[in-house]
Amino acid sequence: MDYYRFWQILLNEISAAPKNADRRIVTFKDARQYAGALSEWKSLKAKTPGLRQVQMSPLIRAFFVPAAGAGKLLHTFEDALCIEEDARIQVHAAAPEKSGTSLMPWGVKAIHAPQAWSRSTGVHVKIGVIDTGADYRHPDLKHSLASGVNLLYRGMLPFDDNGHGTHIAGTLAAAGGTRGMMGVAPRAQLYPVKAFDHNGSAYVSDIVLGIDWCVQNRIDIINMSFGMKTRSKALHDVVIKAYRAGIAIIASSGNDGKRGGDYPARYPETIAVGALDRRHRVAAFSNRGPYIDVYGPGESVTSCWLKEGYKEMSGTSMATSHVTGAAALLLALRPGLSPRELKLLLRRTASPVRLRKGQRRAALGGGAADALRLLRAGARAKRAAAAKA
Repeated sequence: MDYYRFWQILLNEISAAPKNADRRIVTFKDARQYAGALSEWKSLKAKTPGLRQVQMSPLIRAFFVPAAGAGKLLHTFEDALCIEEDARIQVHAAAPEKSGTSLMPWGVKAIHAPQAWSRSTGVHVKIGVIDTGADYRHPDLKHSLASGVNLLYRGMLPFDDNGHGTHIAGTLAAAGGTRGMMGVAPRAQLYPVKAFDHNGSAYVSDIVLGIDWCVQNRIDIINMSFGMKTRSKALHDVVIKAYRAGIAIIASSGNDGKRGGDYPARYPETIAVGALDRRHRVAAFSNRGPYIDVYGPGESVTSCWLKEGYKEMSGTSMATSHVTGAAALLLALRPGLSPRELKLLLRRTASPVRLRKGQRRAALGGGAADALRLLRAGARAKRAAAAKA
């Protein structure tokens, strides 16, 4: 493969692209050819400013390029490359409903997290939160937040300029004690991965880089409260890499109120989450279907917000953070648990959801997450494994 020609074609595409042009994900099928292209890129970019806009992911052998088209590139190197649009992806939550304060939000109680804390508080479990960042000044989060990474402004802490990521962080691991809010796994360690901008929007390439970072930093669980309608090969490839590395990915199904759902929740390697309302029924806005592994509280959920505040929000985003928190409680007790084993235990220990008129249980998928039942089942499985050894 002529690597110099490869970069010259791409450089021409980058130079011709208008400002805010579509972006492309260019993935190499062969690891050796990717290594050759990477080496050439490193030698060229010092004297070629246009190539400094390119980002890369060794985990899936891909380059992310700001180029409107890639027809000539694909025609020239058709056998070596896979090229797809770097699509936009959105967080899964409605606008904040109202301000509020609650030491113990209803969702944390609904999944029986307080009853589980005598067994586990999630200590030492590392949760990657790919989102809009987090409010490092919030008193309920100051003991829970690690440095994480800011993919939009490298070198800066992943400060939240939207609020969604802070809300997710609060449900996961707020530790405000008697004066603040308590999350599901208050002793877990959160690693905010800022991939989303102030509008709650990101590119697929930002998500790929975020998962790549989580794999490199040995994160235990990744919370992904976002989604899109279309498949992405690059996103699926990096999800598979994380799954094989032993990292559980817990993803929201979307808020369209339909049978079916968004990606990445629909990939079989993730744990797909739907939302429940306060009456423990599948929320009207939640996507549903047999592919849903488990449901969590998602309607009018109070959690942390910017400027040391609290807000109510609804969405499968909120449901996902409850499920991720429950998973963290279990992983603190069973650190060697594989993503597949975690998914099976979540499904097996879920409680039946209340049905609306005309609904069939089989059409909804999994049941309601229950942290206490999850820990009890995990302990039983651990004892059974020890007895066989």
